[in-house]
Amino acid sequence: MNKTHEKIAAGLEQAFAKNGFTELGVDGLRDAAQVSLRTLYKYCPSKEAMIIMALEYRHARYLNHLFTDLSAKRDEVPFEIFYRVSQWMHENSSEGCLFHNAVVSYPNSEPIRSMLERHKKEVAERMTEAAGIPTIKAQLLLLHEGIVQSWPVLGEQAATSANILLVAMLENQKYGIAK
Repeated sequence: MNKTHEKIAAGLEQAFAKNGFTELGVDGLRDAAQVSLRTLYKYCPSKEAMIIMALEYRHARYLNHLFTDLSAKRDEVPFEIFYRVSQWMHENSSEGCLFHNAVVSYPNSEPIRSMLERHKKEVAERMTEAAGIPTIKAQLLLLHEGIVQSWPVLGEQAATSANILLVAMLENQKYGIAK
């Protein structure tokens, strides 16, 4: 990604996070990207391409935020990840998941839906890999999504509740109660 591409992606990500996906027209998106209309269209020939670029950028930032320099203690990793999700929500996403919001705004866009699915799949895979518990991949993703989707209503309580459920789930798995 060259500097212009990154500048456009960062500007678009922030514009969509702040204004949603339908509020701004091309002129507003151009202003957010801080480039000429010609340069914006060179990198993103359509609004759908602009959304995908912004989501790709957000995806990379999110994975970096969640998984860089995690604790060496495997049993602490899932809790640390959920703490980082909470931090992210405080700093970036008080309105919920930008990927889900994009799909809601453009429900018939297969590329946007595919981006959502790829993002969630990679988050789930990275969580289970980092925690070293491949048998609870679906459960970790479910708890992650619970935090993200309920954040606008519950705020910090969403992460606290996910941690309570995680403790119970790990205890049940430890004693062979749940698979």
